[in-house]
Amino acid sequence: MNSFWIILFHTFLSKFKTKSFLITTAITLLFVVALTNLTTIIDTFSGEEGKTEVAVIDQSDSLLPIIQEATKTLNEDLELVPYKDSEESAKKEVEEGNYSGLLVVDVDSSNLPIATYYTMDIAETSISDNITNGIQMVKSQLAANQLNLTNEQLAKLNEPVSFEKIALEKDAKTEEELNQARGLVYVLLFLIYFAVILYANMIATEVATEKSSRVMEILISSVSPIKHMFAKILGIGLLSLTQLAILMIVGYFSLTSNESLSSMEGFLGFNEVPVSTIIYAAIFFILGYFLYATLAALLGSLVSRIEDVQQMITPMTLLIVAGFMIAMFGLSAPDTTFVTITSYIPFFTPMLMFMRVGMLNLPVWEPILGILVLVATIMILAIFGAKVYKGGVLMYGKSNSYKDIKKALQLTKKE
Repeated sequence: MNSFWIILFHTFLSKFKTKSFLITTAITLLFVVALTNLTTIIDTFSGEEGKTEVAVIDQSDSLLPIIQEATKTLNEDLELVPYKDSEESAKKEVEEGNYSGLLVVDVDSSNLPIATYYTMDIAETSISDNITNGIQMVKSQLAANQLNLTNEQLAKLNEPVSFEKIALEKDAKTEEELNQARGLVYVLLFLIYFAVILYANMIATEVATEKSSRVMEILISSVSPIKHMFAKILGIGLLSLTQLAILMIVGYFSLTSNESLSSMEGFLGFNEVPVSTIIYAAIFFILGYFLYATLAALLGSLVSRIEDVQQMITPMTLLIVAGFMIAMFGLSAPDTTFVTITSYIPFFTPMLMFMRVGMLNLPVWEPILGILVLVATIMILAIFGAKVYKGGVLMYGKSNSYKDIKKALQLTKKE
């Protein structure tokens, strides 16, 4: 077993010390810190912009004051400035950047406001949305006055309908619980997706690198291919856990050190996270890693050049992407038959079954069955993969076809 641990820790340390790993980790840490302090960053930059001025030509000579008052309640930084010159002159000033836009208001045959807004870029909707909402408030008030409605009657008219959703199913989650779970599951799904696709690719590349440098011939003469394969898988697995632990620790302290903690926790569902959800996340993450890592080691053993790795593992990558896309669809419809069935397909189980566990109150046997399906698939893939790996690491020359699996098995039988 000494040789197994030597290869495992050598794989871990050699990858940990590489510039690419350290730079990637550092960049990701900066991204995590920026993301957890996003509110502070936005406030810092938005504070420097000052007032947003929009030129207004009031052809009715009466609407501007009440529209100014309405929009001020929606956005204090939006200032509607009366403009006395012609429309063409105002448009030129907008083009020169003196104003953010031009608003032309008038009344229709019913003495209700109508408006036209000119801006350099209609893709920027925050200003126009505030103005639209302000004018809508004014129109509602004027229409109410024409109909002799009191403020109380108008408020009653605009009052949202009372609509409550109640699940008849026993122990079903409430709307608030679902929203919290959706945020948490969303984040963890991304974590599982990127971790699996990144570290599985790393294993395939590592095996191909050793083959291309002929180091494999020396290793195989002293260590069995099966020991070598699982030492590689566990070495990269230890590396992934180390990197994720660093990111999570930095992310947690960055999140708890700023004032946006309460809002972020509410969105992500950190306030009332069931312990079972965290446990299932860890289980499906680890099993998903071993499933794709074993497959990646198998595929990596079939190629002799690093250039061929991506082509060989492309189908595996597409499987991961397909599972992720189905999981994203399942966030809004987790109980559909399609999602339920595909959650038992081993290559989709890590993401889909975890998504269902987080979003639904499943009977205990369903996630356990998913775990058993994963474990059985990993064992089968490990046994078959070890045989292919044993012959594949001895195959050299250009190899980018899955027909080489048969050749690898034939080489294994000859030994």
